[in-house]
Amino acid sequence: MFLRRSPVAPEVDALAGLGRKSLDSLRVGVVVLDSTDQVTLANPAARAMGLLRAGAIPGTPTAHPIVRTLAGQVRRTGVRREVELDLPRGVEGSGAEPLGVNLRAVALGGGQVAVEAFDVTDAHRVARVRRDFVANVSHELKTPIGALQLLAEAILDATGGAGGADDIDVVSTRRFAERMQRESTRLGLLVTELLELTRLQGAEPLPDPEPVQLDWVVAEAVDRSRTAAQAKQIDIEVRGQRELKAFGSESQLATALGNLIENAVAYSDEGKTVAVTVHGDADKIDIEVADEGIGIAPDEVDRVFERFYRSDKARSREAGGTGLGLAIVKHIATNHGGRVDVSSRLGGGSTFTLRLPAQPPEDELGVPRTALLF
Repeated sequence: MFLRRSPVAPEVDALAGLGRKSLDSLRVGVVVLDSTDQVTLANPAARAMGLLRAGAIPGTPTAHPIVRTLAGQVRRTGVRREVELDLPRGVEGSGAEPLGVNLRAVALGGGQVAVEAFDVTDAHRVARVRRDFVANVSHELKTPIGALQLLAEAILDATGGAGGADDIDVVSTRRFAERMQRESTRLGLLVTELLELTRLQGAEPLPDPEPVQLDWVVAEAVDRSRTAAQAKQIDIEVRGQRELKAFGSESQLATALGNLIENAVAYSDEGKTVAVTVHGDADKIDIEVADEGIGIAPDEVDRVFERFYRSDKARSREAGGTGLGLAIVKHIATNHGGRVDVSSRLGGGSTFTLRLPAQPPEDELGVPRTALLF
């Protein structure tokens, strides 16, 4: 009969060391508190998440108040507790993104409690974006819908007066009808761009990249803005190299460049010039759209590509913008392995640069070239 030999001290130490290494390698934060809420064990992930604080005695950390609260609840009830929340990071008011954590606390016996912390920051970020998106869409839709309702009521009042249809003010009715047409067009454009943005964000697979003649893309994009530019007596000048080629979707690139030109025209005063300049080399192609418009404040430059963000809300609404055009440009550029940049000076105009790879997405070795370019 064979008996299993009990592990001796060196083996116990080896097992403990192996367990500690495994714990330290986890991406999940782990903190163990004793019956007095003293930290007896904490792995690097827990420290990185900020679950420990400096204790009263140097070199003796203490657990985050939320961790201690959970541990106390588990000791009192004997029931495992779980909570999900955002923990602030950095100095208050710094604007740092909070850390989203899912905390699970379980009793180990003898008053000891183990708390696991899972980083759910990405999930919380997605949830915030979704909430903001719904709120913004609701706000944007309310404006044209409300205007259409009021205009329709005005027409009904005009046609339902004491004298009937003979008392209709033709001029006013025509003005109301034109406003209704303008608001309905804006509403349709908003829905169209929402669908386009959803598609670009992955709802549909991207088309296979094909060689795209940029001369056609530039001509098509300029043509889309020609009517609006002529109404404001704005010249759109095309400069730079010709017969350059990129790879991707012809229609998407025309949409991206068209949005940049439309944006430049919308934010330029009458009689100004919008310049579209194309230049490139063997690796990349830059398409610059420069205007002489109102410019963008320094603290707003990094936000202009956010959905529904407007640097000049009153002016963009007057111009009929949806606040989605630049977000669409950003996603198209990213989907093509490129990017879009902006440089601007308040009162001195803006220059948006659409940068695209000049080579196919993969070379003959199957290595993504765009990762090397950008």
